[in-house]
Amino acid sequence: MIEARRLHILRAVADHRTVTAAAAALYLTPSAVSQQLAALEQETGHRLFERSAKGVRLTPAGEILLNHTNAVLAQLERAEAELAAYGAGQAGTVTVAAFATGIAEVVAPAVARLARTAPGIRIRVQDAEGDASLPMVLDRQVDVAVAVEYRGAPPADDPRLTHVPLYAEPFDAVVPVTHRMADAAEVPLAELAKDCWIGPYPGNPCHDVVVLACEIAGFQPRLEHSSDDFRAVVALAAADAGVALVPRSALRGMDLAGVVVRPVDGVAPTSSDHATAHRQRPRACTACRGRGRCRWAVA
Repeated sequence: MIEARRLHILRAVADHRTVTAAAAALYLTPSAVSQQLAALEQETGHRLFERSAKGVRLTPAGEILLNHTNAVLAQLERAEAELAAYGAGQAGTVTVAAFATGIAEVVAPAVARLARTAPGIRIRVQDAEGDASLPMVLDRQVDVAVAVEYRGAPPADDPRLTHVPLYAEPFDAVVPVTHRMADAAEVPLAELAKDCWIGPYPGNPCHDVVVLACEIAGFQPRLEHSSDDFRAVVALAAADAGVALVPRSALRGMDLAGVVVRPVDGVAPTSSDHATAHRQRPRACTACRGRGRCRWAVA
């Protein structure tokens, strides 16, 4: 087996033409270089150098080995650079689970920014609601979750997890254009107590936001229609099937024909979104290196 450090010496001698000059470049003594060259010739079973009064030159066997040496050392240098980037958190793979709006608002912009600032980091994205994504972090199926706070979620001080607050988002009232509150500047939720409601399924964190907001307003919403897709929720409202509370960001770019979107009177229902990573070293994450805070989440 040829030792890589001896290949470095081979190349230095080929470059500098004398043992003394090669030794100076490598911060070694000439005798140490000569010993390593002798060992390399023993490893290969070939005479690699010819010495003369003018210095040292490679034999044909030495030239063959030098050609391979350049390729081998270049590959080793690339490996060292990649390992250094890996150790500095500048390379690796981060798997992120996030709900659809979180992907649009947080993950996609982070992916675009990291492509410019840390091209060695690869992001893998999975669409998952908060009630599914946080257990995925705990089970090491993903490295980071972008989730909405919900009832039954692990608390912010859970010793297993690190939470990074991202943003708080208000929910707006969505009512049909024919609704009695369509002309109001703001909609008091109590005025919608007798309406049919459209909302996410139980278990979806946004379902908890809707139900809690209605409870604070003094009633239980009569959820007649359920969908986790807010485009479907808005379409049903446009069809006069009921009213809804929808995160403001989910309404951006959506076809709102047939509905009116109004802020909620008083304190608007709000979801708190956060990124969560496992405090211990994740199973798959190679970018945060177990420090509990992946670079993409704070980019």
